[in-house]
Amino acid sequence: MDCTVNLSTPKLIELSLERGEGKLSNTGSLSVFTGARTGRSAKDKAIVHNSATEDTVAWGDVNRPVSQNTFDSLFSRLERYLEEQKPYVFEGYAGVRPEHAKDFRIVCELASQALFISQLLHQGNILEDKPFQILVAPGFSCEPERDGTRSDAAIMIDYLNRRALIAGTRYAGEIKKTVFSIMNFLLPAEGVLPMHCSANMARDGRTAVFFGLSGTGKTTLSADPARLLIGDDEHGWADDGVFNFEAGCYAKCIDLDPTREPEIYQAIRFGAMTENVVLDPKSRALYFADDSITENTRAAYPVGHISNTEPSGKGRVPSTVIFLTADAFGVLPPISRLNLQQAMYYFLSGYTSKVAGTEVGVTEPEPTFSTCFGEPFLPLQPQVYARMLKEKVDQAGSEVFLVNTGWNGRGERMPLSQTRAMVNAALSGELAEADFRTDPLFGFQVPLSCPGCPADILDPRTSWEDDNTYDTQARKLAAMFQENFAVKYGFVSTDIAEAGPQL
Repeated sequence: MDCTVNLSTPKLIELSLERGEGKLSNTGSLSVFTGARTGRSAKDKAIVHNSATEDTVAWGDVNRPVSQNTFDSLFSRLERYLEEQKPYVFEGYAGVRPEHAKDFRIVCELASQALFISQLLHQGNILEDKPFQILVAPGFSCEPERDGTRSDAAIMIDYLNRRALIAGTRYAGEIKKTVFSIMNFLLPAEGVLPMHCSANMARDGRTAVFFGLSGTGKTTLSADPARLLIGDDEHGWADDGVFNFEAGCYAKCIDLDPTREPEIYQAIRFGAMTENVVLDPKSRALYFADDSITENTRAAYPVGHISNTEPSGKGRVPSTVIFLTADAFGVLPPISRLNLQQAMYYFLSGYTSKVAGTEVGVTEPEPTFSTCFGEPFLPLQPQVYARMLKEKVDQAGSEVFLVNTGWNGRGERMPLSQTRAMVNAALSGELAEADFRTDPLFGFQVPLSCPGCPADILDPRTSWEDDNTYDTQARKLAAMFQENFAVKYGFVSTDIAEAGPQL
C-alpha cells in the first residue's frame, strides 16, 4: 500500500474537508465526529496468543486472547479492503530516545485519522528494523461469526509478527493507545518503565511525572505556564531520565475554559483536530461545555502548540512523582505524601472514581481501580511495572504524592487554582517544610498547611456535615481498596499489602 498524498497538515485537512470527514472550526482546527463510538471499545480488544505472548501476557478480562488464524484471516481481509480505499500511509516512530524508539507504519483509511497520528507521533523512520504495522479501517464492519470478533469492531495486536489492526471505529484514540500498548510490551525488556503519565520540568531541570486516568488532570496540571511541558500522556523512565513517546497531545476538553486552562485552549488552532466537540453550523464556534455528543470530547495537537515546552522531549530522573485521583466519595485529602511501600500500593491500585450522573445508571460514586493507572494498555504482568517503579523511585530518591482532584463532602470539585498551588508546593519543596499528620485510616501523611491554600481544605472531614457520615463513607472506600487489592495482587510482599487502608 502506497501513500496517495504527501502527509502534510494542510493537505490532510483539505482532503478531510473534501471527503466530508470533518468541518473547519473558527479556530482553524479540524472538527470531526466519530459516530457511535466516542471512546475506546475496550471489550473489542484482543491479543494474539502465540509463542511471544503465551507466558508473558497477563491474560484475563483486559487482555483477551485471539488465535493466530483468526487474526491472520481478519488482517488479510482488512488489507484487501484498504487497497480499494487508496489509504494514507504514515511512517514514524514513538520515543524520542533513538536507543528506545520504535518504528510504526500506520495505514489509515481516513485522512482525518492520518492527520491525527501524524500529529501524535514523530514522522520518519529512526531504525532499520521491521516497523510495527497497524491497519486502521473504520469503514470496515467485522462479521462476528466469520471473523471471530465480539462485535462489528475489533482492535487486535500480534506482537510476534509486529502487526495490529483497528476496524469498525472512527475514534482516533484507538490508534494512539494501540501504539502505547506496544511500547508497554516492548520497553520493560530494555530496562525502561513505560508510564501512563504526563511530565514537565522546572527551568532548573527538576522533573515531575503525573500518573492518572482520564479526567484526573494529567494534561491540565502538566501544562503549567511556570514549567516546561515534556509531554501530556505517555513516557518512558530510563536509568538516566524520562522521555516522551509522542510528538503531540490528546487532551480531554469538556468544559475547556480559556481562563482556567489557557495553554490548552490556545493550542486548538490550525493543525489541531477536535473529536465530538459540538460545532455551531453558522459561526463555526466550538462549544466546549456541550456534552450532548459525549463527555469524552477530545483535542489533538502538536506539543509545539503549547508555548512553554521542552523541545527535546526529555527530562531528568523525576524528583517528584504524583498520582492523580478524582475521588467522588469526598474522603481523600487533596494532597498527601506517600512512603515507598504506600507508593507501590496506590500505584498498583490505580484508583479514581466516577461521580453520580456522569453515566446512565450511575446513581452513587462508582470506584474504578486500574492497575498502574493504565490497566487497559498494560499487556505484561502488573508486577513487572510495579517492580520497575519501586526500583526507580528508590534509586532516584523521588518524593511521591497522592493528589485528589475530585470532590469534597459538599459535592464540590477541588478548585484547579488550589490544586495547582498544592502541586507547586510539592514540586518546589515548600511542602516538605510543613507539619504533617498521619491519616488514621489510609496511613498516608497529610499536610496541616500549604502555601496558597486555606488550611481547612486540606482536611476533607471539614467539608462534611458531621463526622459520623464522613467516617462511614471513608470506611466504605477503604473496604473497596482492600477488596480490590486482595483479589488482584496476591503476589505482593506483606509490607506493600499492609501499606494501604487499615480497617
